[in-house]
Amino acid sequence: MNRVAICRRIEHTGIVPVVRAESAEQALLACRALKAGGVDVLEITLTVPDAPQLIRTLAHEFPDTLIGAGTVTDSKQARACLEAGAEFVVSPGFDPEIVALCHEAEKPALPGAITPSEIMGALRSGADIIKLFPASALGGAKYLKSLRGPFPYVRFLPTGGVNASTARDYIAAGAVALGVGSELVDVVAIERREFETIAARTRELIRVVREARQEQRAQRSRVPRANTGGAA
Repeated sequence: MNRVAICRRIEHTGIVPVVRAESAEQALLACRALKAGGVDVLEITLTVPDAPQLIRTLAHEFPDTLIGAGTVTDSKQARACLEAGAEFVVSPGFDPEIVALCHEAEKPALPGAITPSEIMGALRSGADIIKLFPASALGGAKYLKSLRGPFPYVRFLPTGGVNASTARDYIAAGAVALGVGSELVDVVAIERREFETIAARTRELIRVVREARQEQRAQRSRVPRANTGGAA
């Protein structure tokens, strides 16, 4: 699957669960719960012990799922994850070397950015999707909406403080998908092995995103088109 197809899949799914856990075993169980909840995109952060091996395991167990690497902070890490089978690479900040390495492998790079200058730098490097992080720190959906003015065609993936309560506003503000971490896959639920709780939260978030997108389409269809015909 090439970069364009991978980005389309991410946008279609609408959410990217960010999986953090104290062990690879816990992360694997969490991923299975997320899959049961209906997602086909997963981001494994490098804070998980032996994350590249987990990516390799997940790619084998779930061949129909996009397995990405997250919290990637240098090109060495990016290379290890790509070699393990990562289909996309997410970073907390912007590093042009990571973007270039991903593009060499025909995989999308999703660098983190928060200011207009950072966003412009990431765009110049050819970043495929901009991870707006931490989204909640500067105003959440309102901040994203303000960025749509100067960056109307940029694909933003807000991450940080995103949950079922805020998802609708982010979609309305123009997010192409949502990065969701502890609000979806919290440590307590994993430790207690409350995997149905994780699956239920996943289903709820997917429902909210779908409904928000339907509302957006309905609103656009109600906007009257400008009359481009000549004078009568």
